[in-house]
Order: sequence, then C-alpha cells, then structure tokens
Amino acid sequence: MAVAPATRVPSTSIWSLARSPDIALAICVVGVLVVLIIPIPKVLMDLLLTLNISLSVVVLLSSMYLQRAVDFSIFPSLLLILTLFRLSLNVASTRLILAQADAGSVIRAFGTFVTYGNIFVGIVIFIILVVIQFVVITRGATRISEVAARFTLDAMPGKQMGVDSDLNAGLITEEQARQRRRDIEREADFYGAMDGATKFVRGDAIAGLIITIVNISVGLVMGVLMNGMSLADAARIYTQLTIGDGLVSQIPALMISTAAGLVVTRTVSEENSLGADFTIQFSRYPRALGVAAGLLALFGIVPGMPFGPFIMVALVLGFIAYMSVQVQREKEVKAKQEEEISKKAKEKPESPTERAEALLTIDPIKVELGFALIKLADRSQGGDLLSRVQKIREQMAVQMGFVVPVVRIVDNLLLKPNQYCIKIREATVGSYEILPDHYLAMNPGIVDENIQGIETTEPAFGLPALWVTASQKEQAESAGYTVVEPSAVLATHLSEILSTHAGELLTREEVQRLLKRLKQTSPTVVDELVPNILSYGEVQKVLQNLLRERVSIRNLEVICEVLCDYGPRTKDTDVLTEYVRHALARTICAPLVDENNKLRIVTLSPSLEQEILDAVKRGEGGEYIPVSPQRSQQICENTAKAIQRLVLEGYEPIVVCTANVRRFLYRILERKLPKIRVLSYNEIDSSVKVEIEGQIEV
Repeated sequence: MAVAPATRVPSTSIWSLARSPDIALAICVVGVLVVLIIPIPKVLMDLLLTLNISLSVVVLLSSMYLQRAVDFSIFPSLLLILTLFRLSLNVASTRLILAQADAGSVIRAFGTFVTYGNIFVGIVIFIILVVIQFVVITRGATRISEVAARFTLDAMPGKQMGVDSDLNAGLITEEQARQRRRDIEREADFYGAMDGATKFVRGDAIAGLIITIVNISVGLVMGVLMNGMSLADAARIYTQLTIGDGLVSQIPALMISTAAGLVVTRTVSEENSLGADFTIQFSRYPRALGVAAGLLALFGIVPGMPFGPFIMVALVLGFIAYMSVQVQREKEVKAKQEEEISKKAKEKPESPTERAEALLTIDPIKVELGFALIKLADRSQGGDLLSRVQKIREQMAVQMGFVVPVVRIVDNLLLKPNQYCIKIREATVGSYEILPDHYLAMNPGIVDENIQGIETTEPAFGLPALWVTASQKEQAESAGYTVVEPSAVLATHLSEILSTHAGELLTREEVQRLLKRLKQTSPTVVDELVPNILSYGEVQKVLQNLLRERVSIRNLEVICEVLCDYGPRTKDTDVLTEYVRHALARTICAPLVDENNKLRIVTLSPSLEQEILDAVKRGEGGEYIPVSPQRSQQICENTAKAIQRLVLEGYEPIVVCTANVRRFLYRILERKLPKIRVLSYNEIDSSVKVEIEGQIEV
C-alpha cells in the first residue's frame, strides 16, 4: 500500500523575520527587557556592546545624510529603544563587574587602551564626555526641539491655508493638496515627538553618572569584604572596569545625542545632504577662506609659534579658496550663457498657431471680479473668498456626490468695479453688483422695524434686500434682518449656480473617476455594469439627469445596482433614471420633509395627467411630448398658483404625479419654474407623512 509523502513544514529562519519587520522589532524589544533580568555570558556581552556602538555610528551617519528631518520620522521611537538598550547593557555589565570582577574584553579594552592604562586619565575622559553630552549637546538639542515644535505648530494653520489657496487657484491638484496636508501633519507630529524624545538623552547621561559612582563604591566594598582583595587591588580592578563600562556606554550615547542635535537643527534641503550643503556653503565665500589662510600663515611666522602646523593648514585653506574662486567664475560664465539663450528664446516671436491654440483652453468654472472686488479674494487684505469657495466644493461633494472642478478666480477690468460674473465653460450664468464696504440685509419675514439702505435684490434666490453700512449692521440685526458679508453673497450665489448646473459639470472623465473609486469597495457591480451593460456615456446621462433635478449621486453603489438590473431591458437613459429615482426614494425625500417628517405637496389632476400621457410621442431619440407654447404656458401658470401657498410658507415647491407622467411634466415646468421639484408617488418613502396642499387643474 502506497504511503503518502510527509508534508514538509517550512522552518523558521532569519529570512522569515526579515520579511516580517514588526515581529523582528518586537523580538528585539523583548530581548532588551530580557537582558535586564537574566545574566548573560561575557562573550554575548562583548557582541551586544559592539552592536550598540555600531548602531550608534549608523544613526549618526544616517542623520548626516538626511535631506529633511521628517525623512527620519522613526527617530524619536528609535531614540527611546536605543536608550533602553544601552541602559540594559549598563545593568548587565554592572552585574558582571560586581559578581565576577570581569565584564568581557570590550570593557577591559576601553578601560586600558583608551585610557593609556591610567585610571585617572579614564576618570577625566569619562567626566568630560558626560559634561559635553549633558551640558552642551543635550541641553542645546532640547532647547531647539522645544522651539521647533512650538513654531511648527504655530505655523501649521498658515501652511494649511496656503495649500487651500493653491488648490483653489488651480496650481495644484486634489491629490497634491492631500499629500501636502499629510506632510504638514507629519512635520508637526515629528517635532512634537522630538521635543519629548530629547529628554531621554538627558536622563541617560544622569543615569550613566550614577551607575559609575555605584559601581566604584560598591565594587570596593565587595572586593575588600567579600573577595578578600586588598584595597589597592580592589580600587584598581573595579575602577578600571567601571571606567571602561562608562566609556563604552557614554561614547555611543554621545553619538546618539549628536545625531539628535543634527536632526532637530537640520533645515529643509530637497537636493543635498548635510555634507554637500557644508561644501557648497563654505566654498560660497572664498574671500573668508583666503583671509583665514593669511591669518594662519602670519601666526606661523611669529617667533615662538609652531611654523609647520600653521603653514600646512594655511596652504590647505588657500588652495580651497583658489578652487572656490575658479568654480564660481565657471558658474557665472555658464549662468550668463543660459541667460542669453533664454533671452533669445523669449525674443523669438510666438507663432500665430501657438497663440490660437492657447485660446482653446476653457475653464469649467470661472469667477471674474471687477477691480474693486479683488480684495475679497486677497488674504492679505482680509478676504475670505478662497476659503469660502473651498468649503462650497466640499459641501457639493457631500450633498451632490461628486467633486466639482476647480473654481478659477480672476480679475476682469472690462467689468464694472463692483461687478462679478460667474461663468460655466465661458458662458455667463450669473452676474451681480455688490458693495464691498456694505452688508446685505435680508428680511426673513420677522422684521419689526424698517431701516434705511440701498434697495437691491439678493442674487441667489431673488429676494428683496438692502445694502447697509457697517455702522447700521447691529441695528439691522436687532431689527430682525439677516445680515451677510459681501463675500458670503458671492459664495451663496456661486453655490446655488453650481447646484443648478451640476449636471453640466459632470463629465465622462469624472464619471470614470467615480466608478474607479467605487470599484475599490464594490468591484463586482462596476465590472458588470461598464462596459458590458452600459457605456460611460450612458451612465453619465443617467447621473446628469439626477443632478439636473438636484438628486444626490453620492449613493453610487445603489445607482449602479439598479442600472445592472434594468440596463439589459432598456437603453433609454430617461427610463433608467426613473428606475434609479424609485430606488433613491429615501435620499430624495430626506431634504424635502419638515421636522415632523411631513411632506407638503401639490398633486396633478387626473385629467391633466391623461392629457399629458395622450400627447406623448415616440421618436428615434426616445419619447417626447409636443405641447404647444400656449398650453405649456397655461400649465406653468396654474402650477405657479397651486404652489404659491407652499412658497409663502417657506416650503419647497413639490408637485407629485404618477411615474409615467413625472419626467414629461418636469420638462414642461423646468424652464418657467426651475426650482420646482416634481416627484412620482413611487419616490415618496413609506415612512414619510404626506399632506396635500392643492391640485393643479387646467
């Protein structure tokens, strides 16, 4: 009988740990904690001390090659781990020194070779290292970290506003803006963490000094009383080992603290490392190098001063100064040549074809300002129009379900000083004159005292209003008027125009981006819909139909599900839109109901519904309704009368009819009554309470 081969279990190796850095880091941190508790042999102690020195050198060199401080964002956490590792080695070496009077070859070498075998030399070197680290480097790095963190946090709002300004001006894309905001947040988090991380270095220096004193004093006691050594032998052995241990720990600590100082003092350099910046900036002023070389040469010829060292250094500086001068001359010649080439290129006349092609570019949305309104968009003069436009785009994304194109704001000297013009694809869709030094006061219907002002009409909704001065603002608010700033008037007008013309702004490219984004979470429905059932153009037509009647397309997954269900039956985008509207009943009703979940509506008489159905014709482009202009005008007038009560009471003008009639009725009413909402009974959610306020009869 055949025996199935045994399944081979893959062995765990160092390569598997390399592929799982999180596990490797956790093992290292746990290993550091183990060293604090479990005694380790002297051979392993030598390896760990060598590893500590190597890591310190690597961190120091890495900090020198940085271009930006935030590129080493792990440094605060790394500083804590290395400090804990070094202190655990101090504990382990203390255990070996006190227990065995020997801590391995590395500590012994530092205690003899580095100090020339002289205990007092070792003590002095150790004290100097502690003073340098504690008083000079650590204190300076701590102060710089505090200042850098404070100024970074203070500058964060201004940087965010700069990103928003560039985004609104069309200088950067949405993705670039998000990346810049992430960089600003990373920079603030980094310097905030560095402010606390530098405290570890200061505490490490204090701990090293205390450990050294404890090792020497306790070692003397243990050597004399427990190991039977003479006082001289105990002092020599334990002091030598303790000084070696102190040097082995303080030298890496000094390198880490130096690295911390380099990181926090590093200014932004997108192209060069620290060494390259040193070379460029020192050689930038060869006159200073030449003067220094001459001064050193003068010291060398002074009687009693050493001639050789001064002259050698003077020659080196003189050579560097000479080479710097030659390099600068070459750069100047090259810069002049490039400048001449650029001048010739600019002097070259632009061809008529190039000028004509430049005129073909069309902005999707443009706001043109008269010269008196430019300050509304100038942050330095207190203008907040750019931030308002950004908020409008964010609001449109939430309410309508897609990101409108970037709004370009430009000045136009052909306009009146106080006039602005809103254009969509170079076609004017709105214009108004505002008084930049006044406020617009609107009567919401509760005004108990009339005030004097310049009469006007609010541009977004056509309401009567007054322009009042700044001194009348408080009086108008006290009287019950709604008072808004000039920039708010323009922003509200722009918002209403974008909502009205949202369907025109939705391009095939934007539809493709929306479906690509949806595919990340719902790939099946997108793959089934496009291009198997509908094309991007057909999906665009459905979405445009919804936006034209101010129906949000944010619930794109439901829309695509419905199109997948009914797309195989019909390619008529108007019919598909009706199916989608039925599925979005809750979405459609939500912004129309009042606080009591009640929907106040006007219905269509059965006779008028039958008349519209009988008039429907079918052509090559789909169904249409050939209604005479007189009949259409009569229907619009009667509808306006029926909804007048709703409008006066502050409710949305809503007309409800059967599903077969809805889209044809909307086509009749949309030109005369653009803000009217036409719903079918299928689009009213079952949880909504309906109250009929009237009926349209013709």
